[in-house]
Amino acid sequence: VFEGEVWLAEGVLIEPGCVIRNSRIGPGTRIRAHSVIEGAVVQANVEIGPFARLRPGTELADGSKIGNFVEVKKARIGEGSKVNHLSYIGDATLGRRVNVGAGTITCNYDGANKHHTEIGDEVFIGSDSQLIAPVTIGRGATIGAGSTITRDVSADTLALSRSRQIERPDWKRPVKKK
Repeated sequence: VFEGEVWLAEGVLIEPGCVIRNSRIGPGTRIRAHSVIEGAVVQANVEIGPFARLRPGTELADGSKIGNFVEVKKARIGEGSKVNHLSYIGDATLGRRVNVGAGTITCNYDGANKHHTEIGDEVFIGSDSQLIAPVTIGRGATIGAGSTITRDVSADTLALSRSRQIERPDWKRPVKKK
């Protein structure tokens, strides 16, 4: 379904169940089934979906990938960067060749205001990470899976922020009362 002003370049493939509204789609782009694109600018050779949602202000650079169950709002995704699945990227700028692990969220709203997340080139973000904006992740940094990042991360460093795992061998699960 096309609504409003939609511009499609040559070689765009659109699978069934998609809605595209007021957007520009570059050449060689593939939009997989049941994706919704609104107010976005998509460059060349991008892959979107299935079940992706691009909200107004989204810009996808050449060769980027937005996978299944990913929502992007008011964000620029750099050339060759990948947000493959189950993530929310809002009010953010991602550099080139960034890999965003499954379940990553840019936490952009503090209850009163929206804040920006800046992610440099060649950053690797492990699965199930939260980036609490405003925050900047330097070029080439790695974010360990399960981390909650609340401060800027320097270039070419590893950032981890998760509790140490403990096990209690004598622990008993509470019994339900009938």
